[in-house]
Amino acid sequence: MGGRAVLLHARMDLAASNSAIAEQRPLGALLVGAGLVSADDVARALTFQRQFGGRIGSILVRMGAVGEDRLLQILSQQLGWPVVARDALPTVESIRATLDASSVEFDWWLDQSAFAWTGEPGSGGGVVVVARDPLAALLQETAQRCFGTVTFALVATQDLDRLLDALRRADEFDRVTPETAIEQLRELAEAAPSVELVANMLSQAAAERASDIHVEPGERSFTVRLRLDGVLQKRLDLPRDRFDAVASRIKLMAGCDIAERRLPQDGRFVFRAGGGEIDVRVSALPGVHGESLVLRLLPKGRMEFSLDRLGMEAATLARYRAAIAGADGIVLVTGPTGSGKSTTLYATIESIDAGEDKIVTVEDPVEYELPGISQVQVQSDIGYDFARALRAILRQDPDVIMIGEIRDRETAEIAAQAALTGHLVFSTLHTNHAIGAITRLIDLGVEPFLVATALRMVAAQRLVRRLCPHCATRDEPGAAIDAEARALGLAGTANWLRPVGCSHCGNTGYRGRLGLYEAVPIDASLHDAIVAGAQESELVRRARAAGYAGLREDGLAKAWRGETSVAEILRVLGGGELDA
Repeated sequence: MGGRAVLLHARMDLAASNSAIAEQRPLGALLVGAGLVSADDVARALTFQRQFGGRIGSILVRMGAVGEDRLLQILSQQLGWPVVARDALPTVESIRATLDASSVEFDWWLDQSAFAWTGEPGSGGGVVVVARDPLAALLQETAQRCFGTVTFALVATQDLDRLLDALRRADEFDRVTPETAIEQLRELAEAAPSVELVANMLSQAAAERASDIHVEPGERSFTVRLRLDGVLQKRLDLPRDRFDAVASRIKLMAGCDIAERRLPQDGRFVFRAGGGEIDVRVSALPGVHGESLVLRLLPKGRMEFSLDRLGMEAATLARYRAAIAGADGIVLVTGPTGSGKSTTLYATIESIDAGEDKIVTVEDPVEYELPGISQVQVQSDIGYDFARALRAILRQDPDVIMIGEIRDRETAEIAAQAALTGHLVFSTLHTNHAIGAITRLIDLGVEPFLVATALRMVAAQRLVRRLCPHCATRDEPGAAIDAEARALGLAGTANWLRPVGCSHCGNTGYRGRLGLYEAVPIDASLHDAIVAGAQESELVRRARAAGYAGLREDGLAKAWRGETSVAEILRVLGGGELDA
């Protein structure tokens, strides 16, 4: 059959179809008959239609007279067309394949706010067409001319818009070359709105003493959250279409590749706020909806590190000072990420630095610069890891070595050998409590006798929020907690307080943080138990017999004095009121 004959038959079929639709009851009457709208609603919609045009069903939905899901059910009955549920809709790739096989340009379908796909269940293996206005004569004629017999279907406006947007983005992506994409991203990053938003975000974070900024994209929006005193708090929720410009601005400032959005990247930059400079470490991690960006804020000014200001109880501080006063051995500080381990080690180095020792640190990254100290930055991407750096440091004739973190057997063994050959070694380890660091080193493959001989002390720590002095009020923590605290033999009268929230603390009830500590010296009893391969429970029993007090006891002592709340102690350490 010739092309003109096909078109003639298509027009005849279309005319018959439209004639059948015209003979059916009007949509407004069907909706009134179903009890979904009133006659007055239909009258107002018809008045609006005469003045401004549009389909009567769409007008009723915009008026709020009927929900779109109920409207689609009535339209399906009127037209005899199926309603396609969201989970039955096709992928962008299958739509592109069908439209690319048609005889009209892809842009034409987008201009008509329409698309088609092949082989959907219920279509008999044919082509299904959906559109914002599926009754448009030009659309129906063109669809039949392109595909022959087609099935027109109905979808929710939200689903239609979502797929049309995805098709437009895919089409724009196909047309953009790598060179033009980079240029467009750079223009977005350097535009005034992006520059101003990022600058304000950084300034606000600095003013609120935030340690991190999290920029997290979603499907329809992106969120900016600040980590204040260890807790994330939402600050902005912006449309998703602004995210690429903001992300490109941050990556451009950090020296990252703005065109690379498939691989993780790290970068850094410096900005001024409040009269001082802040070093910003940027991490970009690709996700489902875009790159998740985390900005770590590190003030570059001279930081005052002091053991006396960390929050150690007097007995704990005395034991810790005795351990770090030695000429050799390993002192470990343990705890999860963000628990303040690096700050404790910096304060430790400051306390022993009298200018008489060669002190070298190896860190990833170097968070704060200490005058008079040789600080080494690990660069794992070129194979310069902790173990390799540590071997090089030992050739520098050091007296004191600080290792940012013991991550593997090789680093642990080199640290132990350094401690046994006359060096004082400080490092961190990720464990939940102090005794756990001993079993962790053995699990890494270090011989128990080496662990027992090299270790001088293991300390564990957490950070809890300080109560705001302006709004904290009296609290009754419960009989179990009160009895547990009194059993510790704490001095003075209990000063249990709870947070309230005021203008001084941003309505959180807390301002600033302090540390919880437990410190376990490796005495003769523990040394023998480690060499004998004792279980962790036995190590804890021996440490308790020597006067070891855990993080919970330290936390209760601080809550007893009103420095923090019981709720904060339980949030950080876990456990309930009856836990021992």
